[in-house]
Amino acid sequence: MEYLYEYLMFLAQAVTVVVAIMLILSAVTSLSLKRQHGEHGHLEVRKLNDSLQQLKDGVRHAMLDPASFKKQHKADTKAAKREAKASRKHSDQAKNRTFVVDFKGDLQASRVDHLRTEITAILTMAEKDDEVVVRLESPGGAVHGYGLAASQLDRIRQHDVPLVVAVDKVAASGGYLMAAVANKILAAPFAVLGSIGVIAQIPNVHRLLKKHDVDVEILTAGKYKRTLTVLGENTEEGRAKFLEELEEVHSLFQEFVGSRRPQLNMDEVATGEAWYGQRAIDRALVDEISTSDEYLTQACAERDVFEVQWVEHKKPIERLLAYAEGTLGRMLEKIGFGQR
Repeated sequence: MEYLYEYLMFLAQAVTVVVAIMLILSAVTSLSLKRQHGEHGHLEVRKLNDSLQQLKDGVRHAMLDPASFKKQHKADTKAAKREAKASRKHSDQAKNRTFVVDFKGDLQASRVDHLRTEITAILTMAEKDDEVVVRLESPGGAVHGYGLAASQLDRIRQHDVPLVVAVDKVAASGGYLMAAVANKILAAPFAVLGSIGVIAQIPNVHRLLKKHDVDVEILTAGKYKRTLTVLGENTEEGRAKFLEELEEVHSLFQEFVGSRRPQLNMDEVATGEAWYGQRAIDRALVDEISTSDEYLTQACAERDVFEVQWVEHKKPIERLLAYAEGTLGRMLEKIGFGQR
């Protein structure tokens, strides 16, 4: 058994080394391909009305006998054809449209590149009687990243197209900065919203280095080129300047949100606190309690609803790495390394 254990340990280490090498090769290849070919991906547009109808048909198929299901399905198909024919005949009476975009934010708001492409695509077609729904989920992150994401949503408002932001889980800090752009904010009952505040955490190891006689020289040109540092000795003056800069960012945050939602009592909500759905609506952070599913299901009854998504193409090396990673994870789990 000891021999088997040592063999498995060796095998796991060998696979880990191989995966590490593949990751490095993938990074190099990816950078090379980006330089050669630029952007890789395509736009996917899916009609949610059809997806909802498929769900409905699935339930009917389970509940009705074959003859009744066939009869009902035929009637629905005829009705859909009549409606489509009428729309083509009277194009001025065609249904208005709802375009749906998803944004799931990380600390760097890294998906903003996808968002800008999706919004650009939508604005080539959207008219004033249409609307855009953004299903937003983000606990916030870097100011510049979420500032750009909010500016992308602002493009929709600038085109006079109604914008709805639906928050099912969380839109806090930078996430709420984005949400505030909307004409209407929807929130699930226990979604978390707010956190209109700014935070910065900087570790400092100066005393540890000093204890081991390690000197760090930080040379700057400009009085406040560097305020707080990780390695150097921080001063009260630098600390005060850093706090001043945080307050300035907080002021900009409040000004941006307040200009989009003037009904807010900024002294009450700009404390860095966050609130759940109903408490958020009491403070005017939210306009309506509703899940995105409920809102879009209702929209499907009155509008043509299209989900718009930019999808990046995975290169062969990336697919291989994903497969290797999954295989390694399953193998380690089988021999006990995945257990806690």
